[in-house]
Amino acid sequence: MFKTKNDLSEATRVKAIELLNARLADCKDLQTQTKQAHWNVKGPHFIGLHELFDKINEDVEDYVDEIAERAVQLGGVAEGTARVVAKRSSLPEYPLNAVDGRSHVEALSTALAAFGKSARQAIDQANELHDLDTADILTDVSRGVDKWLWFVEAHLQADR
Repeated sequence: MFKTKNDLSEATRVKAIELLNARLADCKDLQTQTKQAHWNVKGPHFIGLHELFDKINEDVEDYVDEIAERAVQLGGVAEGTARVVAKRSSLPEYPLNAVDGRSHVEALSTALAAFGKSARQAIDQANELHDLDTADILTDVSRGVDKWLWFVEAHLQADR
């Protein structure tokens, strides 16, 4: 831990940093899964999905930064290397055999939903720690991920 004049207790900060690094791993994984979809989507809806996935990636990249920077603000180290992310992410593995738009939409919606769930759990945990700033950051992230989940799932719901 680095010294800081932040008035949260060190015990609270340690727990919050641990929580943030767990979500950072998931968020970095979500970012790479989004890019995987962006790079590899094929089919009649290619351009729309390609552009959608890229817009999602841009926002997820911002979420990564917000989460990582909060960990550092609290006196911690943001642990976001590829190797750490691969060990820690709780997201399901992205199917590398996905090709068509529907397969990528299914896979990415699964990843977005899983991340959204873990973000909401982290909001509750941050509130229990009385770290309202971390809870606020995670609430903003959760709200954004839910919006993107809606955009992606809309491609599946048309078949109803």
